[in-house]
Amino acid sequence: MNYKHKREMILYGDMKKVLLTLAFPIMFNNLVQTLYNLADTYWVSKLGAVEVAATGFVWPVLFLMISFGMGVTIAGTSLISQYIGSNQKKEANLIASQIFSFSIILSIALAAIGYFITPFVVKLMGADNALFTNSCIYLKIMFLDVPCLFIFLVFGAIRQAQGDTFTPMVLSTISVITNVILDPLFILKLNMGIKGAAIATVISKLILTPYIIYILFTNHNGVHLTRKNLKLQKSVINKILKVGLPSSIGQSGAALGFIILNIFIVLYGNDTLAAFNIGNKINSIVMMPAMGIGSALASIIGQNLGADQTSRAKHAFKTAIIISTIFSIVGGAILFLFAGNVIKVFVPNSKDAEVIIQGQEYLKIISACLPLIGIFQILRGTFQGSGHTFYSMFMDMGRLWLLRLPMIVCIQRFTNLGPTSIWYSMVLSNAIICGIGMLIYLSGKWQNKVIHNKISA
Repeated sequence: MNYKHKREMILYGDMKKVLLTLAFPIMFNNLVQTLYNLADTYWVSKLGAVEVAATGFVWPVLFLMISFGMGVTIAGTSLISQYIGSNQKKEANLIASQIFSFSIILSIALAAIGYFITPFVVKLMGADNALFTNSCIYLKIMFLDVPCLFIFLVFGAIRQAQGDTFTPMVLSTISVITNVILDPLFILKLNMGIKGAAIATVISKLILTPYIIYILFTNHNGVHLTRKNLKLQKSVINKILKVGLPSSIGQSGAALGFIILNIFIVLYGNDTLAAFNIGNKINSIVMMPAMGIGSALASIIGQNLGADQTSRAKHAFKTAIIISTIFSIVGGAILFLFAGNVIKVFVPNSKDAEVIIQGQEYLKIISACLPLIGIFQILRGTFQGSGHTFYSMFMDMGRLWLLRLPMIVCIQRFTNLGPTSIWYSMVLSNAIICGIGMLIYLSGKWQNKVIHNKISA
């Protein structure tokens, strides 16, 4: 990666080209991750609907733990990109080293806590019998993956802040390919069932982790880690937490909201939960362009605000909205037309016909709000890149706690729509939170950068 070339491109290049150049590797990475999730779901579906339901049922719990690390890495992307934009590379190196050390300590603590509280949490969520057993087996092993996952997240944050989205994509792709190869071996060949799916995930990241650490320390061309900067510095950690904590709270609050959402869904049975789980993974393919553009936008916003180019940051936002909306409309139309056929690929057992019916209905309803989800991603990327993560926190938590969950309760109480009430609540909550997010953007408060003072490097 040419550090100076990337900086020049982000600060002065054609915005459409900049956005797409940075976003395409993220899109491809998201595609690879989604294909892995679908492949994982495909192999797990060979075991039955309960096993598929279990993997989706416990995901919000795992995401709750991961969200704390994601907040730290979001702060890293924001701060590093703004320091790069203002041409303060030493400060960027210090931030990178500090988030690495802090994330290692945090991930080990979260993995240990998560491993031991798994049975209690799964029971509290309402799982019993086969769903409880499979959920506990899967989640316990997945918690062992948290330290390696955090290292992947830190690496991605540091490289993305510099405008390098290609290298994280390559390493992530290698990890996913390894996982896809190991899945059928562990799940079916070695007859390990859902346990094998989790073990394959852990191994696929573990084998690449040493190489990632090596790159972080030796890439002197760009932002890199140094031994002298690894010791935690209170003032720097406070700065990171000031930016990262709202993101952590927002994402952990969203994860808790999705746990409650799963509790509502599981009340309708394992078929509905499986349909939601499969439908979400299919939907994520269509949302890849918007998610990629939103992620790329964060570093573009950060560097341009760091360089005091506010008008260019606004131009980046408007360009991102247009491109994302075009992708979302096209993707939503395709999803609506072929919803039934796609669902059937992942539900091979004829006894699970109800999963197909409910999954098809979910995809058709959710396809109507894909442009809104795209706008949601762009707004989050803008607020995170500017360092004003309180706004992204509000959007993450408000969408679920203030809107979606109360809507579900109200619609269920006054109608007989069944699980369809959940799908409609998702559409309405996305629409309202996007409107609120646009009002926040128009207020202009996000334009103030967060790196006013130099830090000791």
